[in-house]
This record gives sequence, structure tokens and C-alpha cells, in this order.
Amino acid sequence: MTHQPDLSQDNVAQPENPAGGTNKGADVLPGDGASSSSDNSAAPSDPAQILEALKTEVSGLKDQLLRTLAEMDNLRKRTDREKEDTAKYAVTAFARDILAVADNLRRAIETVPGEAREQLGDTLRGLVAGVEMTEKDLGTTLGRHGVKAVAPLDEVFDPHLHQAMFEVPGSGKPAGTVVQVLQPGYTIHGRLLRPALVGVAKNGPGEAAPEPQKT
Repeated sequence: MTHQPDLSQDNVAQPENPAGGTNKGADVLPGDGASSSSDNSAAPSDPAQILEALKTEVSGLKDQLLRTLAEMDNLRKRTDREKEDTAKYAVTAFARDILAVADNLRRAIETVPGEAREQLGDTLRGLVAGVEMTEKDLGTTLGRHGVKAVAPLDEVFDPHLHQAMFEVPGSGKPAGTVVQVLQPGYTIHGRLLRPALVGVAKNGPGEAAPEPQKT
């Protein structure tokens, strides 16, 4: 008797899908189409809305750019000002030390008054003249670097430039007037380098101190 093959459903091999599983029908994932459509609907589709959004973004970027440029300009100005101040006042400490040399030259000259020079020999007169020339050249060199002397004789006392060492009564000058300069002061580019040491006229009966001069 001829054997008939079993063609029941359980014994028939099912075709496999490329992933390796049994392909009993394509599975449709719910929400795939909905997700794609929701992403498209999130962006504005109206051209007017797109244009308005671009205008807002451009305005924000423009404001940020202007702020950055303003900050850079302020930084440049501040850097230039600091460089200028550094160049101006770089010699401050050196100039302050050199003032002692200027003081000594002046004291050396004052030890030989004009009438006494006539009694000196040619050699000593030449020495005094050399000291005077040295003092003059030193003052010129200091001036090239912005250093100027402050000799306030007969001027109104200014606490920003002068240092009062004593008061002088009965000087015949208005109260608060500088009547004696013990040591000249100096400024460098308008900034005080050393105050002048001065004697000031004392207030007499019924006298009032004058107003200091504006600097």
C-alpha cells in the first residue's frame, strides 16, 4: 500500500522572514505614522510665522553682537589707558630717588653766594659754574620725563602740593601764604611726586586764611 504524506498544518514548514522568525504576517507598530506626522506639525508651516521667528532670532543675535563689540571697545580703551599710564609713570621711583641729587646740587650752589664768588680763584669759579650747569641739565632731563619743580613762594598754601612745617607770625603776608620754602616739591605729569616743605604765614588778629588756589 502506498504511503501518503501528512499534509496537516502542523507538519507544513512555515517560511521564515529575513530576521529569522516565522513570518505569519507583517506586524504594524502602532504610532509610527502618528510620530512622523506629529514631528512635522511641531514646526510652523505658515510662512508668516517662519519669517517672524527668523526676525526674532536675527534681532537677538544682533543685540548680542552689539554688546560684544561694546565690551571689546571698552576693553581696548582701558588697555590703552593703562599702557599710557604705565609709560608715563614708569620712572616714578627712579625720579623720586634722583630728587636727592638735585637737592644736593642746589645746596652746593647755595653754599657759595654771588658776592663770595668774586673772591674765588678761576679754578673754584669754574667748579661752581660746572655745578650750576649740571643742575640745569638735570632739571632739563627731568622735565623731558614730565617732572616739574614746585616752588610756591608767596603762593597760597595748597595741602595737595605743599607740606607746612611751621607757621611764621608777623611776616606781613596774608595768613596762609607760603613765606618760606625749605625744600621744593615735584610733580610728574601732574601727579604729586614729592610735596614742597614750606613755612606758612600765621593768622594775625582779625585775619582769615585765604582760599587755596584750585589745581
